[in-house]
Amino acid sequence: MKKSNPNIGPSLNEFLSEEGILEEARAIAIKETIAWQIQQAMADGKVTKVEMARRMNTSRAALDRFLAPGTASVTLQTLTRAAKAIGRDLRIELV
Repeated sequence: MKKSNPNIGPSLNEFLSEEGILEEARAIAIKETIAWQIQQAMADGKVTKVEMARRMNTSRAALDRFLAPGTASVTLQTLTRAAKAIGRDLRIELV
């Protein structure tokens, strides 16, 4: 019979929930995943940040803030413009 390890605590989701930061952590993870996908598409298409900012009708500094990790504050409009700039569609769904 296998004994459970007494040193194993709650799951990551349980821990983040107990700390009251689960939803914030999820939002940041989603935003960073989308930013990473956009950066990969930019690299694949050889699109520079200057060109990407032009396509999005924004500044290079604003694009850098959008792509920077650590913040989830981004509008759906910005996500949609970024997707369109790389020839993609943005799809958001509830699960």
